[in-house]
Amino acid sequence: MEMTGKYKFRVHSNHKEAWRFTERFIFRRGVYFGQKNCVGQPKRIENAKILVANTAMDTDKVKIYGARVRVDSMAKVGEIEMAEKEKMREKVQKIINHGINCFVNRQLIYNFPEELFADAGVLSIEHADFDGIERLALVTGGEIASTFDNPESVKLGHCKLIEEIMIGEDKLIHFCGVAMGQACKIVVRGASTHMLDEAERSLHDALCVLSQTVNDSRVLLGGGWPEMVMAKAVDELARKTPGKRSHAIEAFSRALVAVPTTIADNAGLDSAELIAQLRAEHHKEGSNAGIDVISGSVGDMGKLRISEAFNVKNAVLLSATEAAEMILRVDEIITCAPRRREDRM
Repeated sequence: MEMTGKYKFRVHSNHKEAWRFTERFIFRRGVYFGQKNCVGQPKRIENAKILVANTAMDTDKVKIYGARVRVDSMAKVGEIEMAEKEKMREKVQKIINHGINCFVNRQLIYNFPEELFADAGVLSIEHADFDGIERLALVTGGEIASTFDNPESVKLGHCKLIEEIMIGEDKLIHFCGVAMGQACKIVVRGASTHMLDEAERSLHDALCVLSQTVNDSRVLLGGGWPEMVMAKAVDELARKTPGKRSHAIEAFSRALVAVPTTIADNAGLDSAELIAQLRAEHHKEGSNAGIDVISGSVGDMGKLRISEAFNVKNAVLLSATEAAEMILRVDEIITCAPRRREDRM
């Protein structure tokens, strides 16, 4: 996840697994990779210089369809293999000459170049997905390279620490202290995929509200406080309005009270009792009373620091009012007469 531009966020990817743990969320700055370190290579690197690449690191075989190499002895086969290894050795040396200590490749890294990287003390990560290396290059300040003849033209990425960590039963590579410091990772954990999907949706909604709040810093007290204040004002208007219009105004007031009622019901609380207490509290001057679902009672939303984004509350109120108006404007309901069934003998 990262915040970009005018406080807009982008969720690039997620790592969701069904784990049975008490912790629900892990929030850390940096980037995670689902790949593992290669054998015999360092597990922890400080002040890393990272080369992100998309290149073939297998033996340079003849990759032309239908091409064949014919030899008349096994010694010639050995010479071909040695020539392939020497060519790969030269390629690995060119990569190492960039002054790096971490090499991340989009494609596979075969055993021989892996051994060469291990001998040079370079951490190599293979088979990273393309979206993953794009994100890694972005947050570390580097660029994806495919040729290595000119080290001065390649832009390397940097981060303070690369380490292998365990989350549940999985090993992940954590890049922290990246150049683009606003990048972070949220790992969602739960007992089932259904719980994970629900947690992801809730988290996404919260991030959307957060981005709107950062863009427009106006906030309101939460816990049903705005609806009770508006319902009180609408009730007073209904008492002053003569005729049938007062019934419509009263219905609007009841609709506003439905929001704190739903908050109490969703928390498994006695909504009738809490709404009655809220009405009594809001008849006092300057009341900040709202529903505290943690304690199951009416509390001061200002002291509890429970707030909502003004833009979100405004959008909800306007969309609900427009939907009610559209329904009321429907004067007639057109129904089709049921189709007569023909007698089948």
